[in-house]
Amino acid sequence: MPPKFKRHLNDDDVTGSVKSERRNLLEDDSDEEEDFFLRGPSGPRFGPRNDKIKHVQNQVDEVIDVMQENITKVIERGERLDELQDKSESLSDNATAFSNRSKQLRRQMWWRGCKIKAIMALVAAILLLVIIILIVMKYHT
Repeated sequence: MPPKFKRHLNDDDVTGSVKSERRNLLEDDSDEEEDFFLRGPSGPRFGPRNDKIKHVQNQVDEVIDVMQENITKVIERGERLDELQDKSESLSDNATAFSNRSKQLRRQMWWRGCKIKAIMALVAAILLLVIIILIVMKYHT
């Protein structure tokens, strides 16, 4: 014989079955994710967890800010190093040019000194020759 069903259900039967079904769903063997969806965000586990998440998110934001500052500083440092390297190369080129020019000038001054010494020696020799000629002519006559 087939089971007999009640044709008319009263409110206590319906709400009782909903309560018992909810009680079965919220038993201890359910995981946190199911509890969250069944109980909603106002459950006792949500508050402290949310604070932890906010705290961790704040720490992550701070780390991101620090890393962005560090990256900016590294880029600025790289630009300063490039400028310093350019100045260093320019200074090295100027030093090489100065060294070459100073060697050239030293040679020029050495030749000028040699020319002056040769001219003075020639003038002295001419004067000595003139004096000797004058003395020889005076004694010959």
